Amino acid sequence: MSDNKRNLNEEPSEEMTVTLTLDDGSELECVVLTIFEAGGRDYIALLPTEGIEAEEGEVYLYRYTEIDGEPDLQNIEDDEEYEIVADAFDELLDAQEYDELVGEDEIDQ
Repeated sequence: MSDNKRNLNEEPSEEMTVTLTLDDGSELECVVLTIFEAGGRDYIALLPTEGIEAEEGEVYLYRYTEIDGEPDLQNIEDDEEYEIVADAFDELLDAQEYDELVGEDEIDQ
């Protein structure tokens, strides 16, 4: 599993996308932002590529596993689990912003 994880600040060779089938049967294409661990499980953060969700920067978080080498996404049903995952994702974003700021400072000097 660790081979499939990547950090937010790594540049992928090509953009990974996932097509979600929503409850109403419509499909939504999303860019994979990252796969990360929280509370001992793996999760995936997805950003829609179009529509109002994309314009607002809404990120979807799902439990992530692999079955026979294929990705499997599951909804996070529990509010407590969702809070743990959302906090872990926020920490990843904060760390990336810090890394970018430090990187910019090093370039300026």
